[in-house]
Amino acid sequence: MAEAKDKDKAAAQAREKGKATQAKAKASKASGLGYKVSEADIRTVSEARLATVYKAKIVPELQQQFGYKNLLATPRLTKIVISMGLGKAMVAGEKAKMDSAERELAVIAAQRPVRCKAKKSVANFKVREGMETGLKVTLRGTRMYEFLDRMISLAIPRVKDFRGMSNNGFDRQGNYNFGFTEQSVFPEVNAADINTQQGMNITMVTTGRNANEARELLKGFGFPFKTDEKIKE
Repeated sequence: MAEAKDKDKAAAQAREKGKATQAKAKASKASGLGYKVSEADIRTVSEARLATVYKAKIVPELQQQFGYKNLLATPRLTKIVISMGLGKAMVAGEKAKMDSAERELAVIAAQRPVRCKAKKSVANFKVREGMETGLKVTLRGTRMYEFLDRMISLAIPRVKDFRGMSNNGFDRQGNYNFGFTEQSVFPEVNAADINTQQGMNITMVTTGRNANEARELLKGFGFPFKTDEKIKE
C-alpha cells in the first residue's frame, strides 16, 4: 500500500515538473530577446486572480447595478494594449534605445513587443515610410489579467505624487487610455539597467457600451480613480 502511494506521489511530482519545464520553454520562446526567464516569470496553467474576481464578484455586481438579463451583456475586459513611441530616438539614429526599450517592455508585459513602422513619410519630422517608430504589445486572456493585477497592486502605487487616475480618460466606446511617464514604476525593470526614461501609453479595451459601464468595470478590479474629480458627460 505504502509503495503504491509512493509511486503515485512520484508520478504527480513528475507531471508538475513536466508542466514547469514546458511553461519555461514557452516563456523563453515567447521572449526571443536573449534575456533570462526566471521562475517567477513562468506562466502557470491556473486561472489569474482577477479573472476569478471578475466571475465571482464583478459580474453579479454589474448585473445588479445595470440590470443585465443576459450574462454575456455584462461588460468585460477584452485586451490591454501597451505602446511606446520612439520616433524621436530613431530619427536621431539612436537604435540602441529601441533595443533597450524592447527588452524592458518584454519584461514588463511578459510578451515580445511588435515593432511599429511609419505608414507614410513626414518630411517635417524627418520620418520615412517604413521607419521603425515605436513598440506595441497586445495582451489577452491570462497574461492580460496578470499584467492588470501587477499594475494595480505594484506599479501604480510606485508613481510619484500619485493622486488617483483620471475619470475622464474614456472614449465613447468605453475604452480607457492613460500612461506612465517612466518604465521604472514596474518592479520587473531593474532601475540600475535603465539608460533612458521611457514613457508608455496603455489602452484598456472593454465591451462597455459607454464610459459609465466601463468605469464601473474597472472600479470592480480595484482601479484607483480620483474621488474629487468632476466626471465629464
